[in-house]
Amino acid sequence: MTSLPTYFLSHGGGPWPWMREQFGSAYDALDASLRDIPRQVSGNPAAVLAVTAHWEGRDFMVSSGARPPMIYDYGGFPPHTYQIRYDAPGDPALAARVQALLQGAGLPAALDDARGFDHGTFSALYPVFPGADVPIVQLSLRHGLDPAEHLAAGRALATLRREGVLIVGSGLSYHNLRAFNAAGAAASHAFDGWLREAMALPPAQRTQALLEWERAPAARQAHPREEHLLPLMVALGAAQDEPASVVYHEENFFGALAVSSFRFG
Repeated sequence: MTSLPTYFLSHGGGPWPWMREQFGSAYDALDASLRDIPRQVSGNPAAVLAVTAHWEGRDFMVSSGARPPMIYDYGGFPPHTYQIRYDAPGDPALAARVQALLQGAGLPAALDDARGFDHGTFSALYPVFPGADVPIVQLSLRHGLDPAEHLAAGRALATLRREGVLIVGSGLSYHNLRAFNAAGAAASHAFDGWLREAMALPPAQRTQALLEWERAPAARQAHPREEHLLPLMVALGAAQDEPASVVYHEENFFGALAVSSFRFG
């Protein structure tokens, strides 16, 4: 089987696909980019491995339940957003394989059969697979948020791409919730511009630039804490020597912010 690409997706805020009335056209460009992914990968994959910014563990944690519940990990949204269902199945066999691949690379990994889908997963994947008919396994970040360790995790999991598994890192290219408006414009544009330039570098230089991301312009203004950037490292690691392309970009997200999503391979 041909290797599937990998993705780093800027997943937007909260349960946005279920808030069209409140957000109007604010998410139209992101929604269109997500809905285009099945065309890019020639249909539905066998399964999705979603690396979510909203889950961290002492080890890399892998969701292994057959029927994952929902996690409404947000606050202050309309009542109906706490009744959302995205009933995609889990894949216990894939979860066990993910754990084995990580452990085989010397990375600590554990299974969690009770973990549900958080909004970094269901908000990003609902537009891609609205029928909830593709199995999803979630992978956590590991405490410490070491870029090199998450790149290594991606390298360990690369073989899944040849088995029909779509590896998706779900985060945000800009994530400073204290300046998620015009106050963050300068930082988001500076960091996003650097990030897109880094993606165009030859693979070895690209990897080094991402490992040293804190040196980028406005890096810590864009990511006071880097959990929403680290899923990018896993997606990159799984396709480390392959070209990158921008699959979504806005200059004025929520009227001010620069945000992007990337495809590898």
